[in-house]
Amino acid sequence: MAWEPDGDARNPVQPATTGIYFCGCGSNAGPPSRPMSGAAKQALRCWVYRSSRKDEMYLYLSREDGFDSLPAPLQQQFGRPSLVMQLELHSQRRLAREDAARVMQNLRQHGYHLQLPPQLRPELFHGD
Repeated sequence: MAWEPDGDARNPVQPATTGIYFCGCGSNAGPPSRPMSGAAKQALRCWVYRSSRKDEMYLYLSREDGFDSLPAPLQQQFGRPSLVMQLELHSQRRLAREDAARVMQNLRQHGYHLQLPPQLRPELFHGD
């Protein structure tokens, strides 16, 4: 099975046999509020891709076009990836829906991090 990002047929992917690693959504948007420590300065570069099949599903990769680390079921569910941005992550970096330290941990251990869409819970009006 070949799997390539939009418009790039250079990198066919061999299915991996590992599980899918992700973490739940948080809400810690905004810039860091204090200076970075020595450990925080150990930045980790990553590439973020959007799913073609599921709105608001994103994939963080430790290598540009590093799709070879992805399990086959994730490749199928994610669809065709489209590059959104490149980031420098560090422990003090704030992300809109994810914990940067957890993303960095998954990138170092597994080569990727999956951000799932937020779970919406509508408020129903029951009347007075």
